[in-house]
Amino acid sequence: MTSPSVSFRISRNTEDLAETIHALSQRLVRLEQRLAAVDLLIARRDESDPSELESLDNVERLLRDCRDLLEADTGAESTPDQPQLSAEGPQVAGDFADEDDDERQLEERYARAA
Repeated sequence: MTSPSVSFRISRNTEDLAETIHALSQRLVRLEQRLAAVDLLIARRDESDPSELESLDNVERLLRDCRDLLEADTGAESTPDQPQLSAEGPQVAGDFADEDDDERQLEERYARAA
């Protein structure tokens, strides 16, 4: 026969194993619940909102239009016939330089005549 101390150790180990298995099974249940929640979130995220898709299409169209305008502006800069635009406006200061010289000459003539 087995001695009482051996029997006690066996039953104590069995009890410890049962508690460990119970704790592990509870953790497994919680992990399965979290996995189900994550799957649900992913499924909802995959279902796209039609208004969101429409607004994204509008944004894409606006970006494309802006790129087209920038490319057209870049192409226009390479043509020398058109004045260059800057933050101050068209760069046509050279066109007015001759007029300024003419005005100074006229003022000098009137000053001499007076």
